Amino acid sequence: MAEREQQHQSDAQMQSPKDEMVACVMALEAALLPCLPARELQAIDRSPHPSHQIDVERHARDFMEAAKKLQLHFIGLQREDLLTNAEKLRKEIAVMEEELKVKNEIIKKNERLIQGWKKELKDQLDRHNTELEKV
Repeated sequence: MAEREQQHQSDAQMQSPKDEMVACVMALEAALLPCLPARELQAIDRSPHPSHQIDVERHARDFMEAAKKLQLHFIGLQREDLLTNAEKLRKEIAVMEEELKVKNEIIKKNERLIQGWKKELKDQLDRHNTELEKV
């Protein structure tokens, strides 16, 4: 039993944000649909009485407004996620550029050390050659 709960939790964590959004929309849709009394509206829709037609239109308009608000809300959330991803990428790029700068400085420092060693070795070789010529 505990294994099933852990599996369910790990599956839930592995869902992508898009899957989570779809699941949330489906849950909200399931919650909103009962608010629209379909049978009554169908019966009223067939009614010749004009006030009943207004009720049908009002219920449909209210339902569509709620759906539109939900849609705009989720679009906003999706945009926030995209901005967050863009910001993450910018930060990663900045970190990589800083690392590159540090490594370039280390490379330049090592190149200067190598040049110094080459000069010392050349000077030492010249001294040895001079001593050998004297002998």
